[in-house]
Amino acid sequence: MQRTVHDSMVRLRALSESSPVAPLAAAFSKAGFELALVGGPVRDAFLGRDAKDLDFTTNATPDEILAVLKTLTKSTWDIGRDFGTIGAVIDGEQVEITTYRSDSYDQQTRKPIVAFGDSLEVDLSRRDFTVNALALRLPELVLVDPSGGVEDLLAGILRTPSTPAISFGDDPLRMLRAIRFSAQLGFELDAETLDALATMGGSLSIISAERIRDEFSKLLLTPTPRRGVELLVETGLAELVMPEIPALRLERDEHHHHKDVYQHSLTVLDQAIELEESRGSFEAPDLVLRLAALMHDIGKPATRRLEPGGVVTFYHHDVVGSKIAKKRLRELRFDNDTIGDVVRLIELHLRFFGYTEGAWTDSAVRRYVRDAGPLLERLHILTRADVTTRNTRKSHMLSFAYDDLETRIAELAELEEMQAVRPDLDGEQIMAILGIRPGRDVGQAYRFLLEMRLDDGPLGEEEATRRLLEWWVARQAS
Repeated sequence: MQRTVHDSMVRLRALSESSPVAPLAAAFSKAGFELALVGGPVRDAFLGRDAKDLDFTTNATPDEILAVLKTLTKSTWDIGRDFGTIGAVIDGEQVEITTYRSDSYDQQTRKPIVAFGDSLEVDLSRRDFTVNALALRLPELVLVDPSGGVEDLLAGILRTPSTPAISFGDDPLRMLRAIRFSAQLGFELDAETLDALATMGGSLSIISAERIRDEFSKLLLTPTPRRGVELLVETGLAELVMPEIPALRLERDEHHHHKDVYQHSLTVLDQAIELEESRGSFEAPDLVLRLAALMHDIGKPATRRLEPGGVVTFYHHDVVGSKIAKKRLRELRFDNDTIGDVVRLIELHLRFFGYTEGAWTDSAVRRYVRDAGPLLERLHILTRADVTTRNTRKSHMLSFAYDDLETRIAELAELEEMQAVRPDLDGEQIMAILGIRPGRDVGQAYRFLLEMRLDDGPLGEEEATRRLLEWWVARQAS
């Protein structure tokens, strides 16, 4: 342990000497204020991880923080002033400095009550978990750890500085943060904290949907969110965040065996993340893909039917699930683009499975690409991840079939620039050929040409014009 602490202090010393930490420490010291690096950067030094966000705390008031920062940079913002937080960009790095504080909820409103303080130790005592209640005084390089956070870090334990009842009572969102940090850091929740999650979950009702959404999104974007989702379900918190997930635990009986859709969905999430990483399609973890993977089967409980002979079916669960997903994501205040993309992936996630039943025509492949649009790569990953069968032969068959589909898509794309499938004639050309003005007829003609393009591939302007005129004459005659 001594060696680990020593190595961590070496990393912290190097961080303190770097920019923007060193100039900030010098500026606050010169102005007569305390300054400490706090929370994540200190924690990550003990975990051997690079600090991503630099958070500082001080006994200076927000106005005093601004005055000090203006000696270093012109790029400051005070959007968090009411909570004591001032932001700045120094030497290209974004930092936040917060006045020592103490905040809590009154159990009736959704907004915290903020009170500023003048003690670093008191400030740390109000933080969410001991592993985040660590600070490094600057420029003195004195580690402040009033609640045993270093020992908890080394033991891989997550607990609150005060009792869970007090900590979660101050801010109920900390219950979701506990689950997120457990997944993100791979830490175990201590027994008292775990019990509190199960008994205090109802207090999440005072937290805004936006804050719950943000915390749930952060959980899904961790490297291994599965354990966090399991904790949400086990503690009952999922019933308050996304009740459709625990509802996937469809009952089994001795006569009618079928997949546990909940475990299947978690496996799909795991496999989607593996493919997301191995295919290298995204620069960062993709929230849309992960939401779709977790939620792709949420329509199954509503569509479950026991057919004659003991067969369980879930007909149209893709359509039903997309509607359920839209409603839930709206309630969590996700943006319209995210909602639309997740819903579309759920609608399309079964489309491929018809491919194994018979050879698709080029037209069918084009429609698959057209319907997926910019979500095609996500649909590739989701569809592949959705194969969780233990039947090796069936798994290989589906994998080979999707390999074949991707090959055909690539070949057609190369030949036809399929990523931007358009008719051979545009709207202006249609109006000129048919001698019509803008209106419904132009749109119908365009759709006719698009369907023809999807069925037959590129035709060229001359052939497309001939067919358009034939269609127009027949339409006028009818």
